[in-house]
Amino acid sequence: MEQPADQQTDQEQQQPMAMDDPQQADAGAAADPATVAATGADTTEGAAAGSEAAAGEGGATDPAAAASQAPKIVSQATPTKGRRGSGGARGRGRGRKGRGGSKTPGDKSKTPAGGSKAPTGGSRTPGVARGGVGGKKKRRGGPRAGPALGAKQAQQQPQQQVVGGKGGRPAGALTVDEIVKDRLTRLAEENWSPAVRQLGKPPPFKPELVEEIYNTELGGAQDKPPSARRVQLLEISQYLENYLWPHFDAAAASPAHVMSILLMLNEKFKEQVSAWACFQERKDDFPAFLHRVLTLKANHPGMRMHERVAYLVFVINAFQSLEEELVRGQVLRLVSLPLWHSLSRGRLQLELHDQPQLARHWKHLAKKEAKAAREVREGAAVVDGYVPIQQRPEATFIPSLIQELLDALVAVTQPPAQQAQQGAANGMAAGHAQQGGGRLDRQLLLYCERSVEFFTDMLSQLPTRRFLHAVLEDQAVLVKCYMSPLYKHPQGRLFVQLVDLLRFYMSFPIHDHTGDPLGEEEVNQTHYDRVQQLQRLFFKHVPKLRELALANCGTLEKREVLRRELAQLGPQELRALVTRQLRLVSEEDPWADDAAFLAEVMVSTYERRRPQAELVNEMPLYPTEALLFDENQVPSVHYTGEGVLALPKLNLQFLTFHDYLLRNFNLFRLEATYEIREDVVDVLKRMGAYLGENDVAQQPAPSEEVGFSGWARMAQPLDKFGITEVRKPRVGENKPAAVTAEVTINTAGMRSDIRKEWDDVKQHDVLFLLSISPPDAPTAFAHQQQQQQQHRQGGEEVDVMGRYGLRYVRGAEVIEVRDEDGKLMNDFTGRVRPDEWSPPVGTVRTITVALDTAQYQLDLNYLAKHTGSEDVYASFNLLMRRKPKENNFKAVLESIRDLMNEDMVVPPWLHDILLGYGDPGAAQYTNMPGTLRTVDFKDTFLDADHVREAFPEHEVEFVNKSKGEELQRPFRITFPPFKEQEEQQPAKAKRKAGAAAEGDAAAAQQGTAAAAAASPKKKLLVESYTPPDPGPYPQDVPPQNTVRFTPVQTGAILSGVQPGLTMVVGPPGTGKTDTAVQIMHILYHNCPNQRTLLVTHSNQALNDLFTKIVERDVPARYLLRLGMGEQELDTELDFSRVGRVNAMLARRLELLAEVERLAKLLGVAEEVAYTCETAAYFWLLHVLSRWEKFLAQCAARGRSEESVAELFPFKGYFADAPQPLFKGRSYEEDMEKAKGCFRHLKTMFQELEEIRPFELLKTQADRVNYLSTKQAKIVAMTCTHAALKRREFLELGFKYDNLLMEEAGQILEIETFIPMLLQRPDHGVNRLKRVILIGDHHQLPPVVKNMAIQKYSRLDQSLFTRFIRLGTPYIELNAQGRARPSLAKLYNWRYRQLGDLPAVAALPAFQLANPGLALDFQFVDVQDFNGRGESEPVAYFYQNLGEAEYVVSLYQYMRLLGYPASKISILTTYNGQKALLRDVIERRCANHPAFGRPAKVTTVDKYQGQQNDYVLLSLVRTRAFGHLRDVRRLVVAMSRARLGLYVFGRAHLFGNCYELQPTFSQLLARPMQLCLVPQERYDSMTRLITQLPPPALIVHGPQHMAQIVAQIAAGWEVEQLMQQQREMEEPMQAQAQAETQLGGEAGAGDAQQEGSVDEGGGGGEEDGAEGSEGEEESEEGEEESEGDEADGGGGGELGQR
Repeated sequence: MEQPADQQTDQEQQQPMAMDDPQQADAGAAADPATVAATGADTTEGAAAGSEAAAGEGGATDPAAAASQAPKIVSQATPTKGRRGSGGARGRGRGRKGRGGSKTPGDKSKTPAGGSKAPTGGSRTPGVARGGVGGKKKRRGGPRAGPALGAKQAQQQPQQQVVGGKGGRPAGALTVDEIVKDRLTRLAEENWSPAVRQLGKPPPFKPELVEEIYNTELGGAQDKPPSARRVQLLEISQYLENYLWPHFDAAAASPAHVMSILLMLNEKFKEQVSAWACFQERKDDFPAFLHRVLTLKANHPGMRMHERVAYLVFVINAFQSLEEELVRGQVLRLVSLPLWHSLSRGRLQLELHDQPQLARHWKHLAKKEAKAAREVREGAAVVDGYVPIQQRPEATFIPSLIQELLDALVAVTQPPAQQAQQGAANGMAAGHAQQGGGRLDRQLLLYCERSVEFFTDMLSQLPTRRFLHAVLEDQAVLVKCYMSPLYKHPQGRLFVQLVDLLRFYMSFPIHDHTGDPLGEEEVNQTHYDRVQQLQRLFFKHVPKLRELALANCGTLEKREVLRRELAQLGPQELRALVTRQLRLVSEEDPWADDAAFLAEVMVSTYERRRPQAELVNEMPLYPTEALLFDENQVPSVHYTGEGVLALPKLNLQFLTFHDYLLRNFNLFRLEATYEIREDVVDVLKRMGAYLGENDVAQQPAPSEEVGFSGWARMAQPLDKFGITEVRKPRVGENKPAAVTAEVTINTAGMRSDIRKEWDDVKQHDVLFLLSISPPDAPTAFAHQQQQQQQHRQGGEEVDVMGRYGLRYVRGAEVIEVRDEDGKLMNDFTGRVRPDEWSPPVGTVRTITVALDTAQYQLDLNYLAKHTGSEDVYASFNLLMRRKPKENNFKAVLESIRDLMNEDMVVPPWLHDILLGYGDPGAAQYTNMPGTLRTVDFKDTFLDADHVREAFPEHEVEFVNKSKGEELQRPFRITFPPFKEQEEQQPAKAKRKAGAAAEGDAAAAQQGTAAAAAASPKKKLLVESYTPPDPGPYPQDVPPQNTVRFTPVQTGAILSGVQPGLTMVVGPPGTGKTDTAVQIMHILYHNCPNQRTLLVTHSNQALNDLFTKIVERDVPARYLLRLGMGEQELDTELDFSRVGRVNAMLARRLELLAEVERLAKLLGVAEEVAYTCETAAYFWLLHVLSRWEKFLAQCAARGRSEESVAELFPFKGYFADAPQPLFKGRSYEEDMEKAKGCFRHLKTMFQELEEIRPFELLKTQADRVNYLSTKQAKIVAMTCTHAALKRREFLELGFKYDNLLMEEAGQILEIETFIPMLLQRPDHGVNRLKRVILIGDHHQLPPVVKNMAIQKYSRLDQSLFTRFIRLGTPYIELNAQGRARPSLAKLYNWRYRQLGDLPAVAALPAFQLANPGLALDFQFVDVQDFNGRGESEPVAYFYQNLGEAEYVVSLYQYMRLLGYPASKISILTTYNGQKALLRDVIERRCANHPAFGRPAKVTTVDKYQGQQNDYVLLSLVRTRAFGHLRDVRRLVVAMSRARLGLYVFGRAHLFGNCYELQPTFSQLLARPMQLCLVPQERYDSMTRLITQLPPPALIVHGPQHMAQIVAQIAAGWEVEQLMQQQREMEEPMQAQAQAETQLGGEAGAGDAQQEGSVDEGGGGGEEDGAEGSEGEEESEEGEEESEGDEADGGGGGELGQR
């Protein structure tokens, strides 16, 4: 799905100091009376007296009701009379024309945002105060995503404190002062802080301190887990990096020391920061550390349950870090062959019998082990540290975890006394098994859930699945899980979902040892072979079941049949059958005495499981109310990372492509469900459903008796709904082929703009049908009280369905829309001709929709089974729509499902790498067949020296085949065999695990470079040649490249032209786009018959890239831009499909006119120019024949100098070309010119031949399809468009050979994968030859709005990032040309060797200092402003008034010095601060002639991919790092400025963040008070950046800065008044001077007087004309200024004053 880039800006995890901030800050939190009562925060979007509410939704339908509510809302946020409120309303009015509360349709009175009508009383209005935020997230906010208080409003807003609760924040979030005084902070400063370590002799290590901290702060002496706040504070103080690990001694470390390290590591994983970096310093000690971890429980069996949970979480994290070589080698041995020592004897024999190679290896290890044991036993040799294999962690660790899970399953539901006894017997410190009210112990339950999560993770990756699968089956873990009491316990719902996920991977169709996927036929064959073996066993050894042995396989595989027949056997008979004969369970298993257990093992083993593809095909694509509000599958936004979720994970590896697609399908569906849920809740709050006065007692109320007190832009009450057609099922299906319904709505009460949005609903749009039956007054009041209580506790909104009366939600796809007269609207099928279109009639709209057939069948089945239940489809009373850009989930899900149902063919060279196995460098071009030895680089190199610079590791040999004496471009290069280069390097072993990490890849490339330097240089044969003369006209000459590509960029271009996978990492400002354009250019000229697909994440990036390609030497007829973003393309030509077809037809007429002109000149009948076909005949018979005759005549005349000019047959046609055409100086020169002219003619007729199909095809649709599939050589689209239109591409037979994807680091994995499969295979082979991925994994990842899905399932991991984690070789561009070198140092530490291009030192803009500012970058420490730092006027909507005031004052100062507003961007890290900044700017700057608006005021996330000369950055937070701790966001923030970066924040806070140290150590090394040089001016700056600034003016805070701005502004106003006075005096002086001159000439003679008068009159007229012209110029200047101001340029009224 295509999503805005900053949707996760206010979504962050818990951080220290704010202590347990929620994972995602809601930029538009729920606005309702409960919220207002609980937080005291203004929830309207423009809540200020005297401000007009923005046009939007949520308005009241009753002015009286709105007026009665207005004082309650406005009074909280009205500091001064007449001041405009903050931004929400105003911002939405600009961006979306009113999203947040306004005048209601038909009501012209001004109402506060959010007013709504109450039918009878407040207790019956669940939707009161629905304005502004209304529960909708940032997506609905237009330019601002939620309520923002104005500057003074935010200052007066009371700070809210929310008590800790489920998913909420703990009470009393700490301030910085409290943290400074905290005991842990003092301990850190005394023992392990960076300041202490920098001293000559840091304090000695104190083991007792570690023990004391663990017992008091980390829960070591308590039965409950430690406070998350204390763990966060310790982790952020660098307790692990500076104290625990540097002083770790494997032999002497205490268990508290080990557990402390585990807890710190877990916290780092939860915070999603680098966890293993500190272990690189003592990597040799890591194996000993891990050995201590593995033996910790065995040596200290009394671990508390929360300690066991933390221990297990560490193990999960370790196995999820297989890309770390340090970790991989240690943990994979735990799931190696020795693990099979825990198998029962019978199962071991079966496994070794099936794997002969493993059997031989097993025997070899057994002999080796026996020999060592014998030597130790006989004393013949002493083996240091010898431990029998059966007692080593490789054989005991996993079985011990299995046993602990089974013990916990028994203990979790036992009474306290019995559970304590059981726990003591098992060596576990058991807590309270059950708490009051029958609630289970949370830690014990969490341990069970974590254990199932762990085993599911292990089975979902082949390296860990290989030997573990048999152990889990042997112990029947799955059966024991779903037969345990917990599986049936009311609190075990999450456990049930986790077990179901485990069940799926236990039976996944894959060969555990080879990794080969098993097709449906193979699975069925294996299943029936086992069934037949069982039948033979029954027939031979179990007489009681002989009848079952003679039955068909279809009977035996049924669960109910098999269970019924097994009941005939006695307990001992069943035990013998299962344990001895079938060997399904070990005889020693304690569960083997349970007949029900044994029967279930038999049934689960031999029953037939339905293929997962069938289940997916029967799954409804639209979410229903059950899924929408299931917290276990669609978690709330406030995910803390402490618990488990029933979600699949995207990590490094996948079992098969079916597994890959299925995980992405489920996660993508759940992410879409989360967004839909937010929209549904938002609509419910705004609509304010209520029951009719006379029908309160009726439950449920009929749909026609439900009223709505409010309104919503995205929802409309239904007038009528009815199903019109249900088609019969297709053969082999059990659901209808189609279900069609008609929906009728009335748009009469809507504003014109909203009515137009509803009228724009078109085919394939997705709508949602809602059934609402609101509760009666007492129930609504109870819900309201419960909600207020929940808000006080910081929890989630309770029972949304019950509170608003939501009963059913069903999705539908639009087929067509008709007006009152039944006329089609928005028809794109061709049924309505363009000339027949007319505006829609009336306001009643009938929408024909297609319902989900699978869901319809499920609803009918439920209705049939439950007599008397309500018909879902007779209860709908509300229709909801969504934004088109956010509503494409269905098409993407259908594309993924189609891929799962197809015989998907992935290029073989990419197959293993996509799954995460094999050699990660196997797809590099040096290992690929069919490489291009000779590459024509065209205009890539500017000169011969450029070629030498580009290939320093090669010996360059030039061959001059150009016509000049000197070497000149273009260059054609022949490379030595790539395979020979590869053969000299050591072979790379195949890896099944996570390959090398990024550092390993870097080391590998450095090693390769070193080896290349040591070996003799290879020779490059570089040929300089003169390109053929393209023609005599200037437009025939192709444009030339002017970029001097670096050697690394050249390597990326070479790799991109060659077949295989090319990965290019482009740090900020390194020319990713230029490199991509050059790859496309060279690829087109070297492989002209191949087609290339160009894909990006955003329309803006795609248009930038496409525009540069248009400017290169690629004919426009070969370019095609698909998708809606083509309208924003900044080119003169139309590159859409229809535009290209029209251009081809127009070009046809132009070329045929040229043919006609040529025919006339040659004396041929003009009919030859009638069609493309006749023109082709004309070419053969008249043009080509004359050319051949000309060549023969020239050869016959002996190549004389005059022969070309005399004999050339087309001189008349080229008479309009620059003359002379032939200079007559040499035969060769003139012949080359003649060939150029003929080449021009040949190109013209070749183009006509390409246009010929468009002439033959008669319909526009056929022409468009031909253009897409045959004509276009470069096709550009977004990844979203590719996913949406995949089915259409397949139907058209779309083909392409190369895929180039820019912004690959910002694209979801599945949206990167789908563009690789937009074509059907050719004879079973995918024709894709090249995949070029360009991106930056060090910048922000794809946007995932649900933080739980992002953090737990890693849906935000792009394919680009996963490839890098796997160790796939990549090229990292290493020279930036965007920023000053000093600014680049703030982020270049994150890259390998990022340097600077010469331009950043040579260009004048980089040489001069920033006018009026002493430093080119600076961190400005902003302390509390009026006693406050950060604030939350609405929950998780972070603002900082002091920083906002300071930033805007600096912007005003820069504008007064002459800085253009277009050169300044203001960025922040939170949407709340963005809204506050925009509000302050609107009030102080927008309409002021000296200031205006800056170029951008937005968030860092939204600004990714953009840049500006000067950036002012507000970090907002003062109690917690927030999500800036994500280094990727820091890199984006630091890399947006070219010339000046000024960061405003809290120095004490951000200076202590370990992850940000490389940047903030540079920022904080400079003065932290803003240093100004106010005497400098922008337009007269001469100070160089290398010169020391004059004595600077030190700014002491926002108030001081405001005073400085006021003084300069006062001087500016005086200057403006004086300028106006001068402008007024000049015309008066001119007039007086003219009158004086006329009076002096009055006494002259008549003739002279007449002449003088005439001259004077003429002069007066001229003067008047000049004056008039000057006035016109002045008016034009004012208009331009006004235009500039409207564009945010500011200064628009300078001339007017």
